[in-house]
Amino acid sequence: METIKITGAEKPVVAAESILQHSSFTKVCLNHTVFNDVAMAFVQIKNADLSNMEIDGAQLGGAYIHNVGMPPEGHPAYDPQSEHAPLKFECCDLVGTVFTDCKLNQVSIFDCDLQGMTIDGILVTEMLKRFKDDL
Repeated sequence: METIKITGAEKPVVAAESILQHSSFTKVCLNHTVFNDVAMAFVQIKNADLSNMEIDGAQLGGAYIHNVGMPPEGHPAYDPQSEHAPLKFECCDLVGTVFTDCKLNQVSIFDCDLQGMTIDGILVTEMLKRFKDDL
């Protein structure tokens, strides 16, 4: 398969009905880019600013999301004063999802099915029931 190389360009690329698997993008600005009706299984996104990104109608089964947030101390872009905007999950199927070593400060959960959800091995529905019973 022939390789198309683009270096130093400042033009939009329009690709339709194309197979671009095994492509590589390094030090590329893709702000305001739209991917619609695409297969992106096994895609890796590393060292990226995905602020204000929107994912709608995607299947993320098996996704591994880690080291997400502001750059850590020691990173060249680290700024101890900076804070990122909160993430928003809406109408998502997160059955079986595991959160480990995550900062969940000020997280709010509304109108969600909590059956089987645990925090440190304790059923959340049982905690809520006991809390309401104590009121």
